[in-house]
Amino acid sequence: MSSPPSLLYQPSGTNTATHRLLDRINAKYGLTLASYSDLYHWSTTHIDDFWDSVWDETKIIGHKGKLVVDKNAKPAENVPWFSEAQLNWAENMLQHRSPSKVALIQATEPTPQNANPELKRRTYAELYQMVADLVSALLYHGVKAGDCIASYSSNCIENVAACLATTAIGGIWVSAAADFGAEGVLERFEQVQPKFIFTVDAVVYNAKVHNHISKLKSLLFGLNEALSARPKVVVVHTGLGGPDRAEWDGDWVDWIAFVCQGQSVKLGRSEDGEINWYRGSFNDPLWILFSSGTTGRPKPIVHRAGGMLLQARKELAICADLQPEDMFFYYTTTGWMMWNFLVGGLASGCTLVLYDGSPLRDPAFLWNLVDSLGITIFGTSAKYIDHLSKKYKPREHHSLQTLRHIYSTGSPLAPQLFDWVYEHIHPKVLLGSITGGTDICSLFAGMNSALPVYRGEIQCRMLGMAVEAFGPDGTANPADVEGELVCVKPFPCMPAGFWPLPGFGSDEAVKSAQKRFKDAYFLGSQGVWYHGDHVLITQSKQGNAGGVVMLGRSDGVLNPGGVRFGSAELYDVIDAHFADHIEDCIAIGQSIDNGTDERVILFVKLPKDKELSPTLIDAIRAQIRQKRTPRHVPSKFIQVVEIPYTLNGKRVEVLVKKIVNGAPLSSINPATLLNPHCLDFYVKIGVELRRECLQS
Repeated sequence: MSSPPSLLYQPSGTNTATHRLLDRINAKYGLTLASYSDLYHWSTTHIDDFWDSVWDETKIIGHKGKLVVDKNAKPAENVPWFSEAQLNWAENMLQHRSPSKVALIQATEPTPQNANPELKRRTYAELYQMVADLVSALLYHGVKAGDCIASYSSNCIENVAACLATTAIGGIWVSAAADFGAEGVLERFEQVQPKFIFTVDAVVYNAKVHNHISKLKSLLFGLNEALSARPKVVVVHTGLGGPDRAEWDGDWVDWIAFVCQGQSVKLGRSEDGEINWYRGSFNDPLWILFSSGTTGRPKPIVHRAGGMLLQARKELAICADLQPEDMFFYYTTTGWMMWNFLVGGLASGCTLVLYDGSPLRDPAFLWNLVDSLGITIFGTSAKYIDHLSKKYKPREHHSLQTLRHIYSTGSPLAPQLFDWVYEHIHPKVLLGSITGGTDICSLFAGMNSALPVYRGEIQCRMLGMAVEAFGPDGTANPADVEGELVCVKPFPCMPAGFWPLPGFGSDEAVKSAQKRFKDAYFLGSQGVWYHGDHVLITQSKQGNAGGVVMLGRSDGVLNPGGVRFGSAELYDVIDAHFADHIEDCIAIGQSIDNGTDERVILFVKLPKDKELSPTLIDAIRAQIRQKRTPRHVPSKFIQVVEIPYTLNGKRVEVLVKKIVNGAPLSSINPATLLNPHCLDFYVKIGVELRRECLQS
C-alpha cells in the first residue's frame, strides 16, 4: 500500500470565505455542517439552495427571481438556471468606480529597443469611462444584443475594455490569441460572423516585436470570401515600433479615434453617466470559446452570462478568498480560458496584472513583477513551472513575501514540482493545482483557502460541482480508484450549447450544433457530463471530501506544453497542402518528462515506394507553423504502412496513444477495428519511442 501524500500547506485558521458561507448556510437552513466535506456534499445534493445562497453571498447585481433550477434534472437535459433572473456580467465587473484604486496594470516584455517598458495603469474610474465610451461607439455603429464582437489581440488593457463594452450591451465576445495563425482564427471566426474585430498592430515575444498586421490581413481576406458582410476593424496602435500605418487598410479605425467617437456621441448612458446596462436572461450567451476535438472544425462553445458570473464569483470570492487588496496575475493569452478567469477578478475590486510576452526568456522578469507590484496571486501553467524548475530558483533572487497563492493548470502538476514550488518559490504559499477547461470556462476541481495542500493532489472538488470518477459500468468508483471524470448533477456554468443556438442560425445548423454538443459530452446513457479526463478521487483528509489526482486525457486532444488543440487542426493543414504527398496520417501525444508534459507524434502514410524525406518534413513543419502556431508543430514524424481505423471509418487516436505510451495489446478489442493487424507496428515503435525519452 502506498504511503499517504505529504502535507505541504496548512491553512492558518477559520477566518475564510468558505467558513463564512458554511456558517450562513447553517443559520439559514438550520443545519450543522462542520467541515468542507459536509458543505461540499450538501452543495451537490441541494444544488438549488446552494446556488441561491452563492448569489446572495457574493452580492450579485441584478434581479434573482424565485426559480433556481430543476434539481432532479440530468445534466444532459441542459435545463435553464434562474429562469426569472435578469443581470449583466459587465455591470457586475464594473461595480467598483474608485478614481484611485488601480484596476489594470499592463506589463510588456522588454526588447533591445525598449529595455525598460513602462507599465500602463488604469484605475477603476478610468476603466469605467473607457468602457462607457466604447459602448457609445459600438451603439453608434449599430451593434445590438446578440451580435458577435471578436478580438484578435494581445493581452492588453484595451482588450479587457472591449470585452466589457461588448457584454455591457448584450453582445457576444469571441477571442483569439495574437499568436494564432490566421487560418486557425478564420476557422473560428467564420463560424460566428463577427460584426467587429478588435486587434493590435504588433506584439512582443522572445524580446522581438512581431508585425500583427500581416496576419490580420490574411484573416480578413479569408473572411471576405466566407462572409457576406465585412467586419469593421479597430486597431490598437501599441507603440511597440511595429508596422507603419501606411500598411493599414483605408477603412480600419484607430482605437483612440474610435473611443473619441464614442465620447462625442454619448450613446447608451444616462444623464449622470451610468451605462444603460443590457440586463438579459441568466442563460443568454456571454462569450464563445473554441475547443478543438479530434474531428472537424473547432467547436464553438457558448457560455451563458449568469453561469459565468455566478461560477466565477464562487471560485474567486469564496474558494480563493479574493480580496480588494489582492494583486492578481495570471500568465495567459487572450485565447485561453484563464484570461476569462482572470478578468472575473474585477468584480472583487482587486488589481489585475496583464502581461504580453515570453514568460521564460528572462525567467527573472515575472518574479521581479511579483516584488515590484506586490503580486499576491500568481497563476501559470504546469509546464511553465516544469521549465522554470530546470533553469531558475526564484527564492534565491527575489523576496516574494507578498505571494499567498500560486495556481497551476493546463496539464497535471507532477508531485515533484509541488516539492520544488515549496522549496524554491515560497514555503508557505497555497499551491492550487486547478482543473476544468474551455468546455466549462471554469473549474471542476481546484483551490480553496480553507483547505490543506497535499503533494501531487488538487485540493478538492469545487463546491456545487458533483464530480465523480466513473468506472466502465457507468457508476461512481470508490475513493482511490481511477475512472472517468463526470459531473452527475446540473451546474450553472454548463454551456448553453454549441453555436449557433436557437434563434442564431438556420434550423439545420442549430440541429447540427445540438447533435455535436450531445455527442461531445453525453454519449453515455446515464445523462451525466463526461469531461474526457482520467482521474482519481482520494480518501477524504482533514475534511476535504477527497483530493483529485489528474491522470491525463481520455480522448484524443493533444496537449504539448499545456497548450491543448485538436488533431484536426494538424490534419487540415496536411490535407490542404500535402494531399499529393501524404495519403493519411494520425497525430497522438506521447507522455514525456515523467508525465509532466507530452510531445506530439505524427504518423504519416505515403504513396507506395515513397519515403518520408527531411525536405518533406521541413515543409510540413513550416506550413503547420505558419497556418497554426509553433506549438502545433509535431516533435517527431514517423512513416507507417497503415493507419488504424474503426469499423465505421474513424481514426483510433486514443488507442494508438495508449499503445505508444505502454498499454499492452491485450487491452485492445480488435473486433472494433477495420485493420487490427497493423497495431503490431505501433507496439514496436512505442517501445523505441519510450526508450528514446528515457535516454534524452
